[in-house]
Amino acid sequence: MQTFMDSVIRALGLEEIDRHIAGWMDRYGRWLLRISIAIVFIWFGGLKVIGISPAEELVKSTVYFIPADFFYPILAWWEVLIGITLLIRPLNRIAILLLFLQMPGTLLPLVILPEVCFTSFPIGLTMEGQYIIKNMVLISAGLVVGGSVRERSSEAKRL
Repeated sequence: MQTFMDSVIRALGLEEIDRHIAGWMDRYGRWLLRISIAIVFIWFGGLKVIGISPAEELVKSTVYFIPADFFYPILAWWEVLIGITLLIRPLNRIAILLLFLQMPGTLLPLVILPEVCFTSFPIGLTMEGQYIIKNMVLISAGLVVGGSVRERSSEAKRL
């Protein structure tokens, strides 16, 4: 079924460039997504490792049932490990497993500390709430990366 945009692209004679751009995005999009997620996890985990994460107090307040001095460094290195295993394609299944074990915990403050996450429940988000909600994007991105671990094309192996 041809969409309105397909008709416009055809009318303007842009089909070849549209096909080229879409092909480029198809070839490199998942690779760039995987690398981007890796950078986010290494960076955010690294901030926790060196003790300058703006999320430290939120994490420690949320996971009050485990001693913070025990839990926080594990979480920090866990995030770094997710990032590193995303960078190494044969380890991507491990990355996705680690990511999906960690991600539900990142949403806990919405339930445990709603006063910290919302200015007006359920739609008004604080900065902390926005920080947490963005994790839904990481979860979805993890699904996309996880869906590509069985690819057998020569392009996928090269990337």
